[in-house]
Amino acid sequence: MLGQAVTWIVSTIGRMGYTGVVALMFLESSFVPFPSEVVVPPAGYLAARGEMNLFAVILAGIAGSILGAIFNYWISLTFGRPFFERYGKYFLVSDKALERADLYFARHGHISTFIGRLLPGIRQLISLPAGLTRMNVPLFLFYTTLGSGIWVVILAWVGFWVGNNQALVHRYMHTASYVLAAFCVALAAGYVFHCRRKNKKIEKT
Repeated sequence: MLGQAVTWIVSTIGRMGYTGVVALMFLESSFVPFPSEVVVPPAGYLAARGEMNLFAVILAGIAGSILGAIFNYWISLTFGRPFFERYGKYFLVSDKALERADLYFARHGHISTFIGRLLPGIRQLISLPAGLTRMNVPLFLFYTTLGSGIWVVILAWVGFWVGNNQALVHRYMHTASYVLAAFCVALAAGYVFHCRRKNKKIEKT
């Protein structure tokens, strides 16, 4: 089943080119449970065959990810915020809870967005709380681009060097996910340590 899906994706990207990469990554990054591991590596494989340009594949993948993230942000901001402001009490979401969430994303939205874009299962969802809490848009876009860029580059290079061997692609992406998860844990720990140290300095002054 997966092999047929990958064959169809390779065929689709081959016909639609970079537009296909943008469209499929938009779906993956928004609301459709569509794994990016079966979108960008096939495009990287086509780049290795000389049918696409690797740099353009990476740009197309990042562009699709950003567009999908913006769509989720807009959906959450436009519909989610008014919903919780009106009906939140029925779901145990008080106005104070929203205010705390707003404050959290105002202070830590950048690191949360960046780390979220690197973690499977979270990268599609991190835009929702960002939109709900009205995170600063330029910051949201910058850290979304940074996190998405790292992920797309890894995907593209795996496809470029491994080719269309799905077993090897899966193995390398599995390893990459563990490495990124470890990196995110270390980054989060370092960020918490930095914040606590900064707060202590403020308290002493």
